[in-house]
Amino acid sequence: MSLAIELNRYLSVRRSLGYDLGTAARILRRFTRFADCEEAVHIDTALFLRWHATLAEACPSTRGARLTAVRLFAQWLSSFDPAHEVPPQGLLPSTVARSRPHIFSDAEIAAIIAAATVLPSVYGLRGLTCSTLFGLIAVTGLRISEALAIDRADLDTVADVLRVRQGKLGKERLLPLDPSVVRHLVDYLAERDRLVGHPATPLFVTDKATRLTDCSARYNFARACQQIGLRTHQPYCKHGRGPRIHDLRHSFAVKTMLGWYRSGKDPAREMIRLTTYLGHTSPSNTYWYLEAVPELLDLAMARASDDGREAIQ
Repeated sequence: MSLAIELNRYLSVRRSLGYDLGTAARILRRFTRFADCEEAVHIDTALFLRWHATLAEACPSTRGARLTAVRLFAQWLSSFDPAHEVPPQGLLPSTVARSRPHIFSDAEIAAIIAAATVLPSVYGLRGLTCSTLFGLIAVTGLRISEALAIDRADLDTVADVLRVRQGKLGKERLLPLDPSVVRHLVDYLAERDRLVGHPATPLFVTDKATRLTDCSARYNFARACQQIGLRTHQPYCKHGRGPRIHDLRHSFAVKTMLGWYRSGKDPAREMIRLTTYLGHTSPSNTYWYLEAVPELLDLAMARASDDGREAIQ
């Protein structure tokens, strides 16, 4: 059976368990297209290396992501057919360390939204949708996959609550919104419907009234960042390197935590609320920001020292 067909089964099973798999799916579709061109019916290390040799040079984390995606797919296939070989874990020199986030300043976020607003399109909907999407992520810390999966019916304009149905691992949660955010979303929906000529089910849509895709959102974010100098301009519509759309989520989390320390709130008590709001599976995932952002770590250490002195007194 074609590996591309097997891949569809694999992705369907994992997504039913709540995994998003956006990046992994893109990697594996490229791999299975190559495998099918070679008429390969089983995965082995040699096949992976031949495929990887056809790709452009990449940073260690990207190499690691490619290997991990293929290894997991091969492991799943080998449970049905032992003829599949799982490439060894250390096959490529790579590191999959978690990147230190770029924490956007308020001015940078405002500039990104302004640049997104003027992204060219026939009806102007591209700029309207992208600027609203980036703004919503910046003020809620939503994952890009969660934001794109929202439907208009998920916005409760009476209770000022947003329903996130497709969180990580399939978990659902409700996000309270500031009334100003709700008003902005209501205005977006009204103008969006006027431009496409009818109401659409997804919240964020293209000028064809179809749901905005992950690839399109990331590309438009890169374009906006290029316009304001946060990424270098690239030929052939390439994204280039620089701050990522996911860093808007990081920025929301970090600024929220900084606000606790600066206003004298109890971080331990507030952390549970933030963990729930962000949809993290464990507070340890939220505490990671203390290590990733030096200013937060300094504030946490200072608070711990003050608490220690009070306990002694």
